[in-house]
Amino acid sequence: MATLPKVMFSHVGVYVHDLAQMETFYRTALGLVVTDRGTLPGSELVFMSRDAAEHHQLVLASGRDGAHDVKVLNQISFRLETLSDLRKFRDLLSANQDISNLVPINHGLAWSIYFRDPEGNRIEIFVDSPWYVEQPIADPLDLNLTDDEIAQQTERTYQDYPGFQPRTEWQENLTKRLDS
Repeated sequence: MATLPKVMFSHVGVYVHDLAQMETFYRTALGLVVTDRGTLPGSELVFMSRDAAEHHQLVLASGRDGAHDVKVLNQISFRLETLSDLRKFRDLLSANQDISNLVPINHGLAWSIYFRDPEGNRIEIFVDSPWYVEQPIADPLDLNLTDDEIAQQTERTYQDYPGFQPRTEWQENLTKRLDS
């Protein structure tokens, strides 16, 4: 078996029945703060964190339907260190017959690959970009570009989006919010 790049657990997304109730619960019970909110087709999202180094540790996603044991997990996410690592995973995952729906995505603040495990659970592996931009964003990512081309394209694409700033500035601001 090939040596895999190091992965680190990052965040989890959970489908919920009552988005407002769950946001209040995680805010009051665990002290998470809302870092962003928005919508993608089919789901309203609330991003929450207690760590300025993590844009979000928890994503609450509307859309949980049916019994309480149905459609709960939105995704499991793992951080990689480099775009080269992301490309290695893309190549390895592409060859794995147990994996479906391999999709590279540019979030502006991260470069990701999403895929499904054999039971249909969504998994994300990602690399942080050097910028923050309000979420959610889910645009195509071309991993055949060089690292510099991906970085330049990301900056050009999102520099006029709300909240665009260096990740370090966003982290400093979140640290102040968490400390107050």
